[in-house]
Amino acid sequence: MNPDSGRFFSGRELIDSLRCPERLRALPLRRWDSLLRVARRANLIGRLALGARQAGIFHELPLQVRTHLESTEVLVAHQRAAIGWESGHLAKAFASEDFSVILLKGAAYACAGLAAAEGRLFGDVDILVPRADLVRAEAALMVQGWAGGDSDPYDERYYRQWMHEIPPMTHRGRGTVVDVHHNILPSTAHNSPDAGLLLAVSRPLPGTRFRVLCPADMVIHSATHLFYESELQNGLRDLFDLDALLGQFAAGESDFWQDLVARASVLGLASPLYLACRYCRCLLGTAVPKQTLAALEQAAGLGAVPLRVLDAIYLWALMPDHPLSSDAATAIARLAVYLRGHYLRMPIGLLTAHLSRKLFMRLFRNTSRTI
Repeated sequence: MNPDSGRFFSGRELIDSLRCPERLRALPLRRWDSLLRVARRANLIGRLALGARQAGIFHELPLQVRTHLESTEVLVAHQRAAIGWESGHLAKAFASEDFSVILLKGAAYACAGLAAAEGRLFGDVDILVPRADLVRAEAALMVQGWAGGDSDPYDERYYRQWMHEIPPMTHRGRGTVVDVHHNILPSTAHNSPDAGLLLAVSRPLPGTRFRVLCPADMVIHSATHLFYESELQNGLRDLFDLDALLGQFAAGESDFWQDLVARASVLGLASPLYLACRYCRCLLGTAVPKQTLAALEQAAGLGAVPLRVLDAIYLWALMPDHPLSSDAATAIARLAVYLRGHYLRMPIGLLTAHLSRKLFMRLFRNTSRTI
């Protein structure tokens, strides 16, 4: 696809617009149309509006553009409030329980007031509880109106035997979804960590029933979630989350980078953290120290050839999944990520049996959940 055709809008252009909002002053309306479409698909339109506000150029933008961005700001504020509201209901559900409940990802960013929550659009609420207390946690949620979906027996066994979470629970009245985790990776995954290590150093969230991961673990979890994933609809947004987390934590804790490297080694997750830091630095200009990157590269032990292959995949696959910014190379890269993500999460024998069954169900019964 020809970038000069007026139709193509590269992911790099979106990144540049987010990193340097001042360039938006000169953007013609036709390119704004493409930018807004791609940013919305990437779930980064809220951060685009935030950047324009922070740069002091919001009111210099075309009226048609401001209308889109203002409606996004309303949605962001609504979702941020909804996260707080839903967290209150979760606190009520767990009020009489004595086990730790850790907020993860977007809910943690929002409730902890982190920079990664600014301008971010939110989805489900993710929590982490000790595996030994998983049954109690599920029962407590059911009492307050949450229930599992209508998954078939195979899907139930798939989640409960192999996955790091139970099937999503939806509230019967509000329709909100809670994902209850007992680890950050499936037990079948390569380098699945000991969740007890995460729980042991988690931190209380002042004024709430909840805890959050310590800063290093929060970064490592975000990196692991991204680079063990098989589909990257929110890949670029998650990379911006990592950029915000790294910037805030590095500014607030003097030993953050050393602690991050040491913690990744303890958890056995140096590889996804290295990739996260590598692509944050490469694509977003994140100020990751060279010595940190070198230490993580050594700990990850990927090798020069695999790393070149991963670069060829992720530098394309992390771009927004929109027809205006996609071509044959991005399609191939996303297929490679799909296969890699499944391979990392399940051994090849189990993976082959699982995917074969899911394909059969889709072709002949069409009742299975999405893989």
